[in-house]
Amino acid sequence: MIPVDAVVRQVDRSDLLAVVRIERTCFSDPWPYDAFERMVEEPAFLVADRDGEVVGYIVADITPNHGRDIGHVKDLAVRPDARGVGIGRTLLRSALARVHAAGATVVRLEVRESNEIARSLYADEGFEPIRRVPGYYRDGEDALVLVLDLADWAAGG
Repeated sequence: MIPVDAVVRQVDRSDLLAVVRIERTCFSDPWPYDAFERMVEEPAFLVADRDGEVVGYIVADITPNHGRDIGHVKDLAVRPDARGVGIGRTLLRSALARVHAAGATVVRLEVRESNEIARSLYADEGFEPIRRVPGYYRDGEDALVLVLDLADWAAGG
């Protein structure tokens, strides 16, 4: 894999149009602008910036849960022309580190059953499937719910 040539940083409101453009390019049922706008203050809404241009992003938040706060990776995308160099993995790892530092003990996410590339990335980071949600996506495709224990992840295992 080629080393990542992008800087990961907290999103800024001025990045939102670029984020929405990537979202629309990558997903058949994209989030609207206002959904991203509501997430700007989340600790793990990050962008990958390459030469002043947003080439990817991740959105993750935390839900309090009686001392075992739960992180949730809600969205992750990399512009098609920027894929294959580790930007998605770097974004994911950065978001996991942030939600862990903010007190989350586990992280969950939903992924399309057919998205082999994303599923492989998540498996490489230690996410494990816990259930299938039939018809989760608007087009009827099932989602797999994956979870990751952040203490294990942070310990490297």
